[in-house]
Amino acid sequence: MCLAVLLSGCTGDANDAPTGSITGTGTSTGNGIGTGPGNATPPEVVARLDLQLDIPWAAVFLPNGTAVVSERDSALLKAVRDGRAATIGQVPGVAPGGEGGLLGLALSPGFPSDNYLYLYFTSAQDNRIARLKLTEQPDGSLDLGDPEVVFPGIPKASTHNGGRIRFGPDGFLYVGTGDSQRREQPQDRNALGGKILRLTPEGDPAPGNPFGNAVYSLGHRNVQGLAWDSAGRLWSSEFGPDVNDELNLIEPGANYGWPAVTGAPHREGYRDAKVVWPSTADSSPSGLEIAGSTAYLGALRGQRLWTVSLSGEEASAPVAYFTREYGRIRDVIRTPDGGFWLLTNNKNPDFVLVLAPPA
Repeated sequence: MCLAVLLSGCTGDANDAPTGSITGTGTSTGNGIGTGPGNATPPEVVARLDLQLDIPWAAVFLPNGTAVVSERDSALLKAVRDGRAATIGQVPGVAPGGEGGLLGLALSPGFPSDNYLYLYFTSAQDNRIARLKLTEQPDGSLDLGDPEVVFPGIPKASTHNGGRIRFGPDGFLYVGTGDSQRREQPQDRNALGGKILRLTPEGDPAPGNPFGNAVYSLGHRNVQGLAWDSAGRLWSSEFGPDVNDELNLIEPGANYGWPAVTGAPHREGYRDAKVVWPSTADSSPSGLEIAGSTAYLGALRGQRLWTVSLSGEEASAPVAYFTREYGRIRDVIRTPDGGFWLLTNNKNPDFVLVLAPPA
């Protein structure tokens, strides 16, 4: 199904000519089309940081306000403070290729005492999760400790590597994986591809997981974003093939359908997406953040920022901003002041767009 479009709409990593169309659909509230600004307060750009980044994939903010950014292909971690970027170091063992490389970052909930930074990266054998000590030196620079692999064995491929990691409100590490072009994996409860995983900080299956292993939910194609709303509900963004990008409300043990179904077909045994973008040219949703009752999603092929109003377990039709103004948006990160960073991709070099806190 995906082979013919593997290098275009399938992965979200190909360039796309402008189409002039916006076709997001809120599946829980009936069909709708968002063209902005709708009922939401339009996001306000307050700065552009030209940091000369090379395909930045994720960022986290340390307690002192310094941002740490991963670069996919260079395997470098960079520190950003006061509008300037400095290289911290290169992560050993990363084997970039295609959509693989140095991907997601997550800060330990106990970072002030344990100094652990968690990383999802592609090695020569697999995708894996490691943690390393990130310590501040007397001169203010950051020093990288040796990586400790806590969870290996996630399947890798040139595309569909997943890569987003995030600690949840329960203190466990959630991991979005891709199907790694192995279509049998997402429906196999014992396989790691095409899943959301839930782990302890040491890399063991978290207690209470629905199948007694690391798997939290299944039937995913390529999970790219993870975020929790104010009630502690987990939402995820996911690439479709050439159709049906998704925003999903995640429940433990639920099956989201891939490769049998995509979108919201109301098929027994599968969980419908809450928002479906029928054309991946409009979205290919990557990084995800939730502030208040609004979800913010960066779009790669769609080259825009999508906002989705959430009401409990339901989602309204998405609304687009900055359409094709700033290029491909890989990640959306909440800043310490309540605003957002948008990481761009493939602008050669890439930059950070800074948004004001929402009203």
